[in-house]
Amino acid sequence: MIPSLDPGFLASLPSRQEMVRTVADVTARKGSAVDVLRGARGSGRPALQPRCGVGAHRAMLDLLTELEEGAAPDLLTVTIDSHTRLRRFAVAARTLRENPSHLNGYPLVTHGWRRGLELNAAVGAPLQIRHGSPDARELFVTAVAAGITSFEGGGISYNLPYSKDVPLETSLAAWHEVDRACGVLYEEDGVIVDRELFGTLTAVLVPPSVSLAVTLLEAVAAADAGVRCVSISYPQGGNAVQDVAALRALPVLAAVYLPPEVEVFPVLHQFMGAFPRQPAAADALILYGALVGRMGGAAKIVTKTNQEAHGIPDSRANVDGLRTAALAGSEFLDFLRLDEPAVEEEVHWIVREVRELVDPVLAAAGPAPGGTALAGAVADAFRRGTLDIPFSASRHAKSDVLPGRDGHGAIRYRDAGALPFSAEVLRRNAAFAGQGGWGEPGMIPSITADIGYFLTERAQTRTREASPSR
Repeated sequence: MIPSLDPGFLASLPSRQEMVRTVADVTARKGSAVDVLRGARGSGRPALQPRCGVGAHRAMLDLLTELEEGAAPDLLTVTIDSHTRLRRFAVAARTLRENPSHLNGYPLVTHGWRRGLELNAAVGAPLQIRHGSPDARELFVTAVAAGITSFEGGGISYNLPYSKDVPLETSLAAWHEVDRACGVLYEEDGVIVDRELFGTLTAVLVPPSVSLAVTLLEAVAAADAGVRCVSISYPQGGNAVQDVAALRALPVLAAVYLPPEVEVFPVLHQFMGAFPRQPAAADALILYGALVGRMGGAAKIVTKTNQEAHGIPDSRANVDGLRTAALAGSEFLDFLRLDEPAVEEEVHWIVREVRELVDPVLAAAGPAPGGTALAGAVADAFRRGTLDIPFSASRHAKSDVLPGRDGHGAIRYRDAGALPFSAEVLRRNAAFAGQGGWGEPGMIPSITADIGYFLTERAQTRTREASPSR
């Protein structure tokens, strides 16, 4: 499926035909992630998915079954450990033998596809692989061998937020192989892989247009390689109008940049920043995010828990988080409305900002952007700062962009760096500076306060003011 991989590793896997039969058997038994997303889109109620991943196989089986029995999520997650993400398979194997509790996720490549298939067989919900790897080729084929056909990541979003010194050309080439394998599975076997693109990025004050520009460029590359289903995720920022607008902007932008045969599903990641320590406040934030996802038209919401501020959540907290998020789908809340003119205005500006970021990259890639041409244009844009990610861990992004919150908690640009925005966009963002008190009582305290937005009573008051109205 990916011929560039080590022959010894490939020999440990079943043939592609056997993998396809496994996928067909799993899909016949419980459906696929794509089926779940289509159903959620049709019903207007987002599918719910928790995060979860531990090192030991028995513990992972128990965790998945506890979540399914406790909250019946629509999708379940296999979160992968850091050693596997960086292809340190020998280290992952040694840690698994000596102290599996030291792994921060499930080492699927080390456990092997047969154990992955056991995870798949243990629950009724389709599984998705979530990780953070700049090169996920071995992980992808192991997942497919285990009958798992929902796979997150991309050459930008799973590189720059996580890795210090992986060149974009390297990660984009590796992910092109993954996407081309998805294309072959569809073209030759009729298998549709849901490829989710990680718009959350660093999860620290990510402006909507940065998130959407990155994922749309990854989506263009994926579609060019033959991918036929992309889930484009967006991180809840904190302002309901802006977050709903970003989700609604996604299908508008997808119609511009992606061919009609590619299915696109908006996904909301509930707030990934600093969470309130008080359980009641954390539960309120979870419900708030779920309402935003519903009103924004998300096909899926990736949920959080009220233990986020205290460490790794246990299974009970994940169950409670799912149940809290599920309340947002109640018909008793059908009366909730937002300020629609404000949402429409925000959609307009988000779409404009994204196009001002994406269009120059596609123009530089040439008339048929894809493959190495698009990868080169993306890498060059990040070198010049005309694409950028705030607070990136990577030396391959300038991180000159400085975001901040306006007076209603929406994320704006304090400093757009070298992003190629028009004068109108820059003036609009500058107009928000006075609302947010930027620079008072100093830059660092101001940014810190914006990052800890949901930790203060003042922020909770602002959130209530920005909440949906009747």
